Amino acid sequence: MSKAIGMAEYKTVSAGILAADAMVKTSNVEIIEAQTVCPGKYIIILTGDLSAVNAAIETAKINHGTQLIDSFVLGNPHESIFPAIYGASEIKEVNALGVLETYDAAAIIVAADQAAKTADVELIELRLARGMCGKSFMLLTGDVAAVEAAIDKAKSTVGEGGMYLDSSVIPSPDKKIRQSII
Repeated sequence: MSKAIGMAEYKTVSAGILAADAMVKTSNVEIIEAQTVCPGKYIIILTGDLSAVNAAIETAKINHGTQLIDSFVLGNPHESIFPAIYGASEIKEVNALGVLETYDAAAIIVAADQAAKTADVELIELRLARGMCGKSFMLLTGDVAAVEAAIDKAKSTVGEGGMYLDSSVIPSPDKKIRQSII
């Protein structure tokens, strides 16, 4: 059994709730999060066995695809993904700061997973479309070279799907900025 995470992002609340219902009826998955996000979109994040998460996401895509914005399945997500989603990462120090922004919520989780697996960085936060008109961003830290490598990998990952918006690397953020993000 593999640990997996999957997500489906919908244009409308009704399609999202309908898809969420179909997903949990299809497979033995747990809903981590199912809620409305700006601007009236609906996200469903699931976890469970890889085959079950795949089946649930496929059901959502097949049966409710016309309202689907984006989706993904990660078979072995980096362990820092969950704390970053909930703003519960315990970061002691911010050396360099990496920021990457996307047009949707699903892309940022995939980008964060790739970034965390590419270099020795810590995910600080993943903001999923809340209060951002549907856009999402991630914050990560590490030494400058690691942050640059992680942001470059994340950027290329989301760029393939056209969801990349902007990114930056700040080599030594000011103390006031560090305090505001952790």
